Amino acid sequence: MSVLDKVDAATNLAKNNELQLLVFRVSEDVDSAYYAINVFKTREVVESKNHYLTQIPSSHPLLEGTIILRGLQIPILNLPAWLGINFNKDEKERSNILVCDFNGIIIGLRIMSAFRVVKKNWNEMHAPDSYRIGKDGLVMNDTRLDDGSVCLILDYEKLLSDVIPQAMVNVAENTEELHNIDIPKSLLNGTVLIAEDSRTAQRALTQIFQNAAINMKLFDNGKKLVDYILSLEDITSISAIITDIEMPEMSGFTVVKLLKENAKTKNIPIIVNSSMTGDNNKREAEVLGADGFIDKTKSHNIIPLIISVMEDK
Repeated sequence: MSVLDKVDAATNLAKNNELQLLVFRVSEDVDSAYYAINVFKTREVVESKNHYLTQIPSSHPLLEGTIILRGLQIPILNLPAWLGINFNKDEKERSNILVCDFNGIIIGLRIMSAFRVVKKNWNEMHAPDSYRIGKDGLVMNDTRLDDGSVCLILDYEKLLSDVIPQAMVNVAENTEELHNIDIPKSLLNGTVLIAEDSRTAQRALTQIFQNAAINMKLFDNGKKLVDYILSLEDITSISAIITDIEMPEMSGFTVVKLLKENAKTKNIPIIVNSSMTGDNNKREAEVLGADGFIDKTKSHNIIPLIISVMEDK
């Protein structure tokens, strides 16, 4: 059986520029908004009333405490409160816990109810500017359900950064290391293109490259990056490309596929920087031609990885 025959459902969807979303609500109001999360970041939904919540003294207000689920101690984040919705005691009793896996970090999100799973193409996902006002916007993308309802995809990385910052990339961790690295002139004199739709991840990557005095250009999704680079007559100044996997308009796998199949761009190093860190995703990135793969929580190591890839070219 070939590698492609073995890839899991998440990878097969992503390479076809598709994804599956678990749609849920955080309120019992029939007119309340729908929210969604990539189904492959979810583990299960459990009833809140069946699990004892142990509070953590002096913790972030949105960190309600922890539950024990099959031997794992799982922190519970108050997603409704993050969205400005406050549950009373009865609502909390009726609520559910959506157990998720972010970069191997298991957390529980309090929700009211799971709705259903839907399949979407990334070109059906949109990043409305009205939600992106300021640096603290909570919504990254939206899409439409079959009945025309708007479904919002939140910046869950921002929630984690706000409540459990130790779970996210430590930008300061790379500062000292950079002093001991010989950065090639081709990298210092060039520009790194980055496709990333999370403002939280954008800020971390911006700080990392600023610390190294390396030029970079950010794009909110893969399509914008691909359109930009294909519009250039001279691409010699592009030293490397970094792309997330999950993005509106065009997934990172599609970015890799298109650029590696194009004779004009196939030799530019491409690094996949993603929270979808399963072995199958790493394997698929490699099969499509990506030159490297890095976990978002380890983005502080991305410059040494780029240098290593450039040396191997």
